[in-house]
Amino acid sequence: MAAPADCSEAALAAALADVPELGRLLEVDPYLKPFAQDFQRRYKRFTQTLNDIGENEDGIDKFSRGYESFGIHRCADGGLYCKEWAPGAEGVFLTGDFNDWNPFSYPYKKLDYGKWELYIPPNQNKSLVPHGSKLKVVIRSKSGEILYRISPWAKYVAREGDNVNYDWIHWDPEHPYKLKHSRPKKPRGVRIYESHVGISSHEGKIASYKHFTCNVLPRIKDLGYNCIQMMAVMEHAYYASFGYQITSFFAASSRYGTPEELKELVDTAHSMGITVLLDVVHSHASKNSEDGLNMFDGTDSCYFHSGPRGNHDLWDSRLFAYSSWEVLRFLLSNIRWWLEEYGFDGFRFDGITSMLYHHHGMGHGFSGDYHEYFGLQVDEDALTYLMLANHLVHTLYPDSITIAEDVSGMPALCCPISQGGCGFDYRLAMAIPDKWIQLLKEFKDEDWNMGNIVHTLTNRRYLEKCIAYAESHDQALVGDKTLAFWLMDAEMYTNMSVLTPFTPVIDRGIQLHKMIRLITHALGGEGYLNFMGNEFGHPEWLDFPRKGNNESYHYARRQFHLTDDDLLRYKFLNNFDRDMNKLEERFGWLSAPQAYVSEKHEDNKVITFERADLLFIFNFHPSKSYTDYRVGTKSPGKYPFCCQFKIVLDSDAAEYGGHQRLDHSTDFFSEAFEHNERPHSLLVYIPSRVALILQNVDLPN
Repeated sequence: MAAPADCSEAALAAALADVPELGRLLEVDPYLKPFAQDFQRRYKRFTQTLNDIGENEDGIDKFSRGYESFGIHRCADGGLYCKEWAPGAEGVFLTGDFNDWNPFSYPYKKLDYGKWELYIPPNQNKSLVPHGSKLKVVIRSKSGEILYRISPWAKYVAREGDNVNYDWIHWDPEHPYKLKHSRPKKPRGVRIYESHVGISSHEGKIASYKHFTCNVLPRIKDLGYNCIQMMAVMEHAYYASFGYQITSFFAASSRYGTPEELKELVDTAHSMGITVLLDVVHSHASKNSEDGLNMFDGTDSCYFHSGPRGNHDLWDSRLFAYSSWEVLRFLLSNIRWWLEEYGFDGFRFDGITSMLYHHHGMGHGFSGDYHEYFGLQVDEDALTYLMLANHLVHTLYPDSITIAEDVSGMPALCCPISQGGCGFDYRLAMAIPDKWIQLLKEFKDEDWNMGNIVHTLTNRRYLEKCIAYAESHDQALVGDKTLAFWLMDAEMYTNMSVLTPFTPVIDRGIQLHKMIRLITHALGGEGYLNFMGNEFGHPEWLDFPRKGNNESYHYARRQFHLTDDDLLRYKFLNNFDRDMNKLEERFGWLSAPQAYVSEKHEDNKVITFERADLLFIFNFHPSKSYTDYRVGTKSPGKYPFCCQFKIVLDSDAAEYGGHQRLDHSTDFFSEAFEHNERPHSLLVYIPSRVALILQNVDLPN
């Protein structure tokens, strides 16, 4: 890369003066110096917006509590206070079961800035609108049209019977669930189990919060994951959208149960020491108007940009107007709602590439040229919102975790706001699963490029943490294949019994499945993610009920019972995943500095590296095993000339479906023999298609 052409000294000095820790960012990456003014402008927009919120709303703490006044709330006297923002409406009314659906008997009073309020006095000290009542906001548009809408702040919506649309149901239980357990401390190395409640049963139906709490949480704990990322919780009318077409942002999906049952799920996870993240979708919203945000006040510009800018052509959805004051209130309050009401510990922000750029990443590739991340193509309104969201989350709960799903690789996304960054804790390492699929789909095993694998796994920005994953829900969806399916395909249906001999396909699949996941876990980032069921090589794809499959639930389930069957080989992959996670818990490689890779041998298909005082050895060769293979290591331990190593994980072990070619009682001793630029080395036996982890037993663990 050519040396950057610095901006003027005066401009750089001004940027460094305005952004408290920008100098640290530019010291780490001098190639960002030409863009110092961009960071300055972004930071000033963030601080100005934060100051404006302070001056006009008494601070972000109060501003982010919109759910305490908007929507419907029971007052101390038993009356109801109702409030909405509908700037395009000519009139606003409340109707429902409580008034026999008279559309105009309870009009709202118009306030400034497009707000409307209504107070309904109690009836004999009791609320006129009891818990469980159905409600609608009635909007009289400027054209005179009468529209029935669900409040954007509705806390519970449900679909009954064969109804196409959702009903707004007033949720005010007499005995709400109270969270009992404290939040876990932030994990030093986050191991995420990506989860979907609805598909968590082997039965052909939508599973419940209760089912997940009782049956899936214990599995997650046993597997050694310390974090759950919950998908499809925010209410979405279309089940097959996988939860990415949100219709009610403050409502927990009723198809799995009640809000109180979701609170119990989160609370139970906390009791197990498991952090719980919500997959939050603030990048777009469903186009539904009958039971969504779209056209709430009769205009297309209430929560969204008007005209073409307000539509995402690829997703067929609406795009938020992030510069709007009330949209900021709505989204920041939504963030706080899930933290406070349900006890979530942070968020994975979905689809933020679409937010960061006016082109939304459509028809635009990212080469890594820094000019792609700055200038007029960046939507700085959305960027400011993301900075505010991260500021809010980490101010309220410093141990919270935020993860960015961004395919562009925008620099400083995971740097502190004080450096001019966006403030995320992690970004998803989205190139890694693509690399594994490419290798399995396009290359023979003997043609795998070790250097390219290592480059993909280690190609991340210094001091910006990544969540590595070999596959997520994206690879499980119909139209794609999981790693296990790419590896074993149709033979998974016929040759996974331990009563039958290994076929070449199943043998290859099981061995590579373990190796791919371990090298991703150990080399690919500062956190690790797995989609539920993929840890044991879940057969088949994931497909939600829809017209194209005759509304079948057959592929919208996770068959955990396969791992419990002692006669099936799925248990081997499950065992390996569990022990891999528990070894990381013991040694902490995810929180250790990035690994030192000492070998990536193309002919031998061997990769070796050191991280967290462990020595990782991978032999990807399909047929060659190596006796007395020399591997470099950094330190001799406590003895002058040698140190002792022992095997702590061996993918070839019997309990993992391996061929038991290694003797675990063997001690390996290093010697002062330089190899691959490491001062010491040792000789090991490396069977084909095997991954080993060796521990220096002379070092404390």
